[in-house]
Amino acid sequence: MHRWLRASILWLAPSLACAAPTPAQLVERLHVPAGFKVTLFADHVPGARAMAWGEKGTLFVGSMDAGRVYALRDENHDGRADGVRVVASGLRMPVGVAFRGGALYVSAVDRILRLDAIESHLDAPPKPVAVVNDLPSDGAHGWRYLAFGPDGRLYVPVGMPCNVCERPGYGKLIAMQPDGSAREDVALGIRNSVGFAWNPKSGHLWFTDNGRDMLGDDMPDDELNVVTAAKQHFGFPYCHAGDVPDPQFGKGRSCKDYVAPAAKLGAHVAALGIAFYGGAMFPAAYRGNAFIAEHGSWNRSSKSGYRVVRVEVDGDRVVRVTPFLTGFLDGQAALGRPAAVTVAPDGALLVSDDAQGAIYRITWNEGTR
Repeated sequence: MHRWLRASILWLAPSLACAAPTPAQLVERLHVPAGFKVTLFADHVPGARAMAWGEKGTLFVGSMDAGRVYALRDENHDGRADGVRVVASGLRMPVGVAFRGGALYVSAVDRILRLDAIESHLDAPPKPVAVVNDLPSDGAHGWRYLAFGPDGRLYVPVGMPCNVCERPGYGKLIAMQPDGSAREDVALGIRNSVGFAWNPKSGHLWFTDNGRDMLGDDMPDDELNVVTAAKQHFGFPYCHAGDVPDPQFGKGRSCKDYVAPAAKLGAHVAALGIAFYGGAMFPAAYRGNAFIAEHGSWNRSSKSGYRVVRVEVDGDRVVRVTPFLTGFLDGQAALGRPAAVTVAPDGALLVSDDAQGAIYRITWNEGTR
């Protein structure tokens, strides 16, 4: 384990332990704009990270240190999961989950696994089948988000195995057929993306990227990027956040040679999961907006992130970024850490919290529409 990653874990542990509310207690202190409401969709989901919906209404959830993949269902439609099933375990950082053709795809660092006909076998899950088994095995930035694109291909990030370095074959986003074949580089110059989604209006891929550490409290910003052409380079490790040359690797290079971010999200906020809102529950002004989970800083003198932000867009242009779900900080004590967002079939917004092992449900109050 890299020393900066180990330090982050050791540094965070006391801040979570000092308050330690239960998920139900934390919900009571979370804040959303007027007209919205936060409830607890599920707890007892240790390390909850990325989420994906099955065709029959099952919510699949990946995890980090827990090494498990979970299945949650709300059979009585009361806005609360009826229970938590474990459909895979003993995996190495199975953060990413994606669903297609009745099968669940799971990332496990150097492997991508597939669980066939999973929704028909939640109580007796099938043995995972390896689709890919030759991705980089580095632990640092080796946890991988997964998503199927509108083109039917599976998109997979390959993060840099370092804080900042040059490593051929890393720092990119790739796409492949569902069987792992026909791999292609989609975007380059990426430090570590743990969230991406397609803008429903433009069809372009948007992704978050975590900025490097050790340049101080206030630089560089985490990025929100838009891919508008194949193999665009987004700067890492030479240029950060569009206008910050790297003190080591940026010499003799110009930030103008790389694609600038669509939005700067703030230094060290740890922007992870992103989802575009396409449901019918929220007011019209929210439709087509993006929501981003900010996992929160680990080595900043004053914490940043620890929230979900709303990104208002016009085409592929960011109009405004504003806080949407807050309350995860009690002074400098972290009570929870948002990791991913997804839109439920009924239009609610779900937010996973890997520190609390919980998933929150945000709804719009019809009476205030």
